[in-house]
Amino acid sequence: MNVLSDNFAAFREGFLGTVELTALSALLALVLGTLIAAFRVSPVPALRIFGTTWVTLLRNTPLVLLFLAVTLGLPALGLKGWDSFWLAVMALGCYTSAFICEAIRSGINAVPVGQAEAARSLGMTFNQSLGEIVLPQAARTAVPPIGSLLIALAKNTAIASGFNVTELGSLQKTLNADAGYNIYVIFLWIAICYIIITFAISGLFRLLENRLAVSR
Repeated sequence: MNVLSDNFAAFREGFLGTVELTALSALLALVLGTLIAAFRVSPVPALRIFGTTWVTLLRNTPLVLLFLAVTLGLPALGLKGWDSFWLAVMALGCYTSAFICEAIRSGINAVPVGQAEAARSLGMTFNQSLGEIVLPQAARTAVPPIGSLLIALAKNTAIASGFNVTELGSLQKTLNADAGYNIYVIFLWIAICYIIITFAISGLFRLLENRLAVSR
């Protein structure tokens, strides 16, 4: 218990860093994932090709390699001055967006085709029918898998500790190597912190799922 009490400020900073990194990465992933899903079902061939390429590349690229590409590749291209935290948000958000895109696309495919056809018969454009008719119905189907993906995102933030980002994963080096605390006790408290975060995400999406559920 003294590991936590003696280093409460460090644990609090790491916990809040993980929460902030998860929240911002999730926001980016949800926005990009929804946009790419719209591209994938778009009637415009170029957008469909872009969406398919985005999903294929990111889903088949290891996250660590994507971190390296962002943290080392962007400065090499002249995009310098980015904080390591925001580079981590970019890597995590883009990576997760590919999986969220497929969850949303599955939800879109679950909506009866007649819904979109009825919208078109009323003179609605593709964007209008997608945004006002299809996506709201697809959300009911997509909520559970998106919740699971964001839980995975919260755990993936641990990779950011290897790229100079202050979060829960970085506590291991600080407390074990520098302060000499027992590594197993450190990992136990870090695991408890991750459990709190993932349980919070799970509870939030369970409430959202119940709120969006169709009465039967």
